[in-house]
Amino acid sequence: MSIRFRLLLSFSSVVLLSVVLFVAAAYLLSVAVTGDFRSIGSFYRIHYSLHPLSGEEENIFLELKYLAKHDPGQLRDPELLESYDMTLKMVQASLVVRENERIVYATPTLNQKNLPELLPPYELGNFGIRGTMNLESRFFSYSKFDFAFADSPNDLGSIYVLRERSPFAELVRTLLPILIAVFVAVLLLTGLLLYRYVTRKIVKPLDELRKSAEFIKEGNLSYQLSPQSGDEVGQLVMSFEEMRLKLDESIRLQLRYEENRKGLLSNISHDLRTPITTIKGYAEGIRDGVTDTEEKLRRYVNAIHTRATDMERLVDELLYFSKLDMNKEPYSFEKLDLRAFLHATLDEMGIELEQQGVELVWDLGDGKPLTVLADREKLRRVVVNLTDNGMKFMKEEPKILTIGMSKRDELAIVTIKDNGIGIDASTLPHIFERFYRGEASRSPNTPGSGLGLAIAKGIMEGHGGLIRAESSPGRGTVVVLEFPLILEDEARSTEP
Repeated sequence: MSIRFRLLLSFSSVVLLSVVLFVAAAYLLSVAVTGDFRSIGSFYRIHYSLHPLSGEEENIFLELKYLAKHDPGQLRDPELLESYDMTLKMVQASLVVRENERIVYATPTLNQKNLPELLPPYELGNFGIRGTMNLESRFFSYSKFDFAFADSPNDLGSIYVLRERSPFAELVRTLLPILIAVFVAVLLLTGLLLYRYVTRKIVKPLDELRKSAEFIKEGNLSYQLSPQSGDEVGQLVMSFEEMRLKLDESIRLQLRYEENRKGLLSNISHDLRTPITTIKGYAEGIRDGVTDTEEKLRRYVNAIHTRATDMERLVDELLYFSKLDMNKEPYSFEKLDLRAFLHATLDEMGIELEQQGVELVWDLGDGKPLTVLADREKLRRVVVNLTDNGMKFMKEEPKILTIGMSKRDELAIVTIKDNGIGIDASTLPHIFERFYRGEASRSPNTPGSGLGLAIAKGIMEGHGGLIRAESSPGRGTVVVLEFPLILEDEARSTEP
């Protein structure tokens, strides 16, 4: 059974139960006011006509009317009138007989001194034989008949058969059908509005959830949901949408990893083929006796060792880059004075670079310490990778590497500039991609794995920083590193 049908069934049950309870309450209220159970049971038969009498009351009234027309003298007999009154009492009615301005007989409960004054005036035409009147604080409906006594035409008489009514009960009886109709209409309208509201707020979002789940089942994660409210259903839709986004991101990441894996395998096979082929060639030369002298054998063995070392370095860098790419390489962050760190690192590297014919020039300034949150070893690897990369493409003398440092807003800026051959505009956007090599680096004489800049980029991203390059052919290359600084207030708050 669907939720929509259950809601419709629930609202219908509420409407039906409300109508039953309303009718029962109206019944009990009317009984409590009138004290008459039978009047409720015979509502349409007795009370819906104009000033009605019951069948028994009507019969007694007709008998009295017959006597008034044919033998009015009997209406002066107290015993006869008392017998009629007893019969009327059984049906909760009363009797009054009037002669001129004197009460001949009245039901004891009606016998009051001013009763003649309260009765309607004589009307021998009997045009209004039914009506209502108030006797003190009591309200009655009546049927009457005015007549003249045969033995004395100047003496006028009246017969009254009365039944006490409650004004409130009469009002309820008159308005009850209208009230019930209005109540049912309002209840139905309210139920329909609530049903429509609940359907729009609950069923429609659930339908959207179902559609989204169907799309996800079919592999389509592009069906977007937007919560229309902040209630439980809206929170469910929001959680489902967050789950869809996470799932979409996870699948995209998985696809990216798969593409990376394929690319790595392709690049590995390509980059390993050359040194393996070289090693194989030298090994076959040794096996075939090409190395007939000690010097030639030494050269062949050194070449094999060099290529094996290159392969080892390539595998190490590949594993390191793979960990960075999969976010599995741990970082040991510490507060670090970037200026002091670079000064010590460059001072250490200067001797080695000088031996390779490269002049290292740096200007780190003498300002306040520039504190960053960094992994010392990984940051050193970035500097080494960038200087090694710059050295590869410096073909002409003098070979100069220039290191600079500055501060801009809340960033520490480090620049590493070489005076090499530069990079053309079409190649520049791709230099930080793994295994990417421009035309100038495709020569077998150009060392490197094609992973150095990609590793530097991965480490910088792990530090929350940025790396970019500026270059043009023949004018060298500038690599810019941007580190977020730890402000003084933050540095104090992190101190033990």
